[in-house]
Amino acid sequence: MIMKKALFIDRDGTIIVEPPVTEQVDTLEQLEFLPAAIGALSSIAELDYELVIASNQDGLGTESYPEERFYTIHNKMLDTLKGEGVIFDDQLIDPTFAHEGSPNRKPGTGMFGKYMSGEYDLAASYVIGDRLTDVELAKNLGAKAILITADVERIKALGELPYSDVCVLVTNSWREISEFLRTTERAATVVRKTKETDIEVSVDLDGKGTSGIDTGLKFLDHMIDQIVHHAGVSLTVKAKGDLQVDEHHTMEDVAIVLGEAIIKALGNKRGIGRYGFVLPMDECKALVLIDFGGRIDFEWDVEFTKDYVGDVPTEMFKHFFKSLGAAMSCNLHIAAKGENNHHLAEGIFKGFARALRMAIKREVFSYELPSSKGVL
Repeated sequence: MIMKKALFIDRDGTIIVEPPVTEQVDTLEQLEFLPAAIGALSSIAELDYELVIASNQDGLGTESYPEERFYTIHNKMLDTLKGEGVIFDDQLIDPTFAHEGSPNRKPGTGMFGKYMSGEYDLAASYVIGDRLTDVELAKNLGAKAILITADVERIKALGELPYSDVCVLVTNSWREISEFLRTTERAATVVRKTKETDIEVSVDLDGKGTSGIDTGLKFLDHMIDQIVHHAGVSLTVKAKGDLQVDEHHTMEDVAIVLGEAIIKALGNKRGIGRYGFVLPMDECKALVLIDFGGRIDFEWDVEFTKDYVGDVPTEMFKHFFKSLGAAMSCNLHIAAKGENNHHLAEGIFKGFARALRMAIKREVFSYELPSSKGVL
């Protein structure tokens, strides 16, 4: 099951300018957006996050701060953003004062029960705000924080605070926030435990090519490591399987979990290349065709002349890639010829990695869906 993600976004001082004395926007004339906030939010709205306003509004509903005045301004802000494609899925607004100690007041999590029910991947969600209490809220939720502030250098002293580990970006630029979210969202971790295997795979499609592969099968580790280097992704695979029985369950389940992690990390697939690759490997040649079009089809035209390469049975390579393609919901066609079985297997994995590299490559600010149907 793919869990939901959310962006919990503060209002005053984050989306709109907060008046320095009253810290309260009281008139339409005072309504002013932070520089580049509208364009950045429009860009972010295309990503796979639910957008949630999370705001403390001290004394809202009291005589000094009537709801009518607040919502006249608030709704104008929402209408302006809606005109640029920014629609909030939820609004969490606490009207209490700090001295009341309400559990609903940020950084308390009383308003966030819906998001703490297990349906949301809070570790992959963010709180965006202009105060240290927003960072503390992220800590309390188990999310990450983005702090937007004009005083970047002073706030970077966050490293001395106990919740600094959750603050992944300190900036004075909404453009930087947009770019950060668009280039770091494509990561996923999938865990699968059965009576036969215990597997965890983490992938970052925009990673730095780092890896840690341990499947219990040394040759399979070597082959999966080719994906890291030739696809340009970061990948860790930890697998414990019933190798005392045979290699089947381990290889099958590693392929399934790897495929599920890749497709989860791809998200809505906007901006990707979708297709991809053929390469030579010494005396071998490998052709790998891939299409992340959402339909599953698999073809295999490879003949090995040995039963094993290293500690891996060659008959399992077909099953590995068939399981991988099905888990990625893609078309995957593989054909390879050669004399050396090691080179043949390696050529296939490298070909797959290069095909994957082409298919997942994304134009960050050209965010169209690569389909004439409008659906993948």
